[in-house]
Amino acid sequence: MNLPAQLSAVKDEIREYAREFGLDFYETIFEVLEYDEVNEVASYGGFPTRYPHWRFGMEYEELSKSYSYGLSKIYEMVINNDPCYAYLMRSNNLVDQKLVIAHVYAHCDFFKNNLWFSKTNRKMMDEMANHATRIRRYMEKYGEGEVEDFIDVCLSLENLIDPHAPFLGKKEAKPEDEKEEQEPVSLKFKSKDYLDPFVNPPEVIAAQRRKKEEKDKAQIRKYPEEPQRDVLQFLIEQAPLEKWQRDVLATIRKEAYYFVPQGQTKIMNEGWATYWHSKLMTSRVLTDAEIVDYADHHSGTLLTGAGHLNPYKLGVELYRDIEERWNRGMFGKEWEECDDLAAKQTWNKNLGLGRQKIFEVRKMYNDVMFIDAFLTPEFCREYKLFAYNYNDRTSMYEISDRDFKAIKRKLLFQLTNFGQPIVVVEDANYLNRGELYLRHKHEGIDLKTDEAHDTLRNLSKIWTRPVHLETILEESKTLLSFDGEEHRETEID
Repeated sequence: MNLPAQLSAVKDEIREYAREFGLDFYETIFEVLEYDEVNEVASYGGFPTRYPHWRFGMEYEELSKSYSYGLSKIYEMVINNDPCYAYLMRSNNLVDQKLVIAHVYAHCDFFKNNLWFSKTNRKMMDEMANHATRIRRYMEKYGEGEVEDFIDVCLSLENLIDPHAPFLGKKEAKPEDEKEEQEPVSLKFKSKDYLDPFVNPPEVIAAQRRKKEEKDKAQIRKYPEEPQRDVLQFLIEQAPLEKWQRDVLATIRKEAYYFVPQGQTKIMNEGWATYWHSKLMTSRVLTDAEIVDYADHHSGTLLTGAGHLNPYKLGVELYRDIEERWNRGMFGKEWEECDDLAAKQTWNKNLGLGRQKIFEVRKMYNDVMFIDAFLTPEFCREYKLFAYNYNDRTSMYEISDRDFKAIKRKLLFQLTNFGQPIVVVEDANYLNRGELYLRHKHEGIDLKTDEAHDTLRNLSKIWTRPVHLETILEESKTLLSFDGEEHRETEID
């Protein structure tokens, strides 16, 4: 740890304040980096080492140019690990460093205690380094171009996983070539040897065998028996991949699952960190001379424009709203049944349960649950939350709906599965020809056909057989197909 003495003292001071407020976190290691080093780590998703791939270089270039042009600046970066690692930019002034340290300790508390992070690998720093080493070896053995091309395919499919899989407790199925062979079904009745010619006449056995063969030919065998949402796991188990390809695909899948909780709790996590850095800074950390600088930077963090969702702003205001409601007793049967608006505005049971409640929420909820349970009509009115649509004619975002139910429904839709389509494997032996059949669970918004075509093309590279995707386009059930050379769209019943 290379913290200067002043920053080390500030870090220790803020850590103790955070613990006094009840925050509970793993050991947190801070490192001070130059801006280009921060951009490099950020391009790797916060990790110092990742496998070689061109996308990390592109992200680094984008971050570097954005910083150089003054369009953006990374203030904090923290990794869910045990111990947690966090990075401070050397060029930040002392007020910013204090804010970031307070913000980081709250993130670390969230990582350690939120249910949706409970299944993550707490040694992912080491795991990422191991992944990088293995993939570099594959590149040395099979060629950098071939391995990188395969990684391109895998990354284009990395969202085809089941976010809830870590909590289902299902045992992963073995690949087909590892399954035990089933014993053949006997067509004979049991009998003693000397009675066998009478109990099982040859002509009867032959007729039964012909009947079974005809039945097997007529029956199209469907596999899997139930739809599989974790498409990547299914491909790892069933696709005709070489050993190194199977390992690369499994690596991409593991890393995708590691980042899932961060996507599931973006609003809650950033809101929690913002709530606590605000509490710590204004009540304990800041000197009188630092208040104005802090207020300027804090207000910039919470800035929200029309048509854009700021997770810091929405998250922190919801936590504060929950705290106030539970302090004043604005919940439960009596509150819900009260029709007197004046009484509700002055409602105060002085229960003092707010702090306890927000810690409970931090522990149990994800963003979808958080919004569904605690977003209220009163909150939407106070913070002017509306539904927006982009107007192509005016090139501006415009209010499309002020109705609370519509606002909540649209927000929940954006958060469910990260706003991405849900696709499941229906049949890996479609038409009894070993073709892959997937189904899009249509939720009211059509797929983008160009992206769907790209997905099918990359799936076919892994499956090596034609692939199909059932969806709904313009209210018609449609089958998108790719046979390795051309795309087809067919309306189906």
